[in-house]
Amino acid sequence: MWLAVLAIVSVAVLSCSKTADPYGGTAPVTPPTTTPTTPVDSGWAFETTPAWAEEFDYTGAPNSTNWTYDLGNSGWGNHELQNYTNDISNAKVEGGYLTITAKKESSNGMNYSSARLLSKGTNGDFLYGRAEIMAKLPAGRGTWPAIWMLPSGTWAYGDWPNSGEIDIMEHVGYDPNVIHFSTHTKSFNWVLGTQVTSTKTVPTAITEFHKYRVDWTPYAIRGYYDDQLVFTFVNDGKGFASWPFDKPFHLLLNLAIGGDWGGAQGVDDTIFPASMVIDYVRIYKMIR
Repeated sequence: MWLAVLAIVSVAVLSCSKTADPYGGTAPVTPPTTTPTTPVDSGWAFETTPAWAEEFDYTGAPNSTNWTYDLGNSGWGNHELQNYTNDISNAKVEGGYLTITAKKESSNGMNYSSARLLSKGTNGDFLYGRAEIMAKLPAGRGTWPAIWMLPSGTWAYGDWPNSGEIDIMEHVGYDPNVIHFSTHTKSFNWVLGTQVTSTKTVPTAITEFHKYRVDWTPYAIRGYYDDQLVFTFVNDGKGFASWPFDKPFHLLLNLAIGGDWGGAQGVDDTIFPASMVIDYVRIYKMIR
């Protein structure tokens, strides 16, 4: 579909979030005024020891000091079909892995259950840095796993997409092994048809673990799959409408079912239970 080695910036209609309401966006009526400055790439490096890490070296529910949950059956702005729970059957740590499992079952008025974990409100909130997630993705038509980032605390520039979104990894089950990295802002988003997206084919994304990484600096957001550059979004210096990425963000790990994108070709009910498996999550500070 698009070149697999280096990022080819393209426009596509796909996103993990399409409204702010499901994501807790609360913001001033008038975003704060900032004076745009011309960004400079200072070649920032990152610390080699994680400032925050989850190695999943225990058994049971995800560590509550590291993870919170989004809960509910609202459709999450995308007409998704699952109810998100905090049940251990949907998110469990065992054998050195976090497994997020979607099940075909009646759950809070929905026909599927799953889980959505956040590092929000923990030491997993960060401003600039490197995040690495080693994951194996689910197989099957109708699955929509994502590893992504949203603003923490007050959404300083307004509700989605004004305050920004970073999609480190998105995948839909009907398009196996094709992975998407995207950013969303007021100026660049799916509603306007201007979202910035890159794709890469990872032939073993659903059978093997791969590293999904973002390097976030004041100059650019760069995406890497297995340490290979696939995406670059540069701060154009025109202010928050194109670059709201100067406030703390947090990570989200979730497995949606159906929805506007994930369910575009329907849901195969024979695939359940379906799981995304996470080996580790690591956040490194940027060296200023």
